[in-house]
Amino acid sequence: MNRLVVLASVVAVLAVVAAVVAFVNGSWLGVPFLLLAGLDGNLAFLVARRKRDAARAAARA
Repeated sequence: MNRLVVLASVVAVLAVVAAVVAFVNGSWLGVPFLLLAGLDGNLAFLVARRKRDAARAAARA
């Protein structure tokens, strides 16, 4: 797996954990962490899909 995909996935998981901790403590600081988790999850998905599509295109050529 691509290093960027792994790093983005780890950051997304850590952001979700930070959001849960913030919400449990009664803070609204968890909202930006949830947004960060969504952004990183999308980044990981898009990079993985781009790599998969490039591999398929190279296999066809």
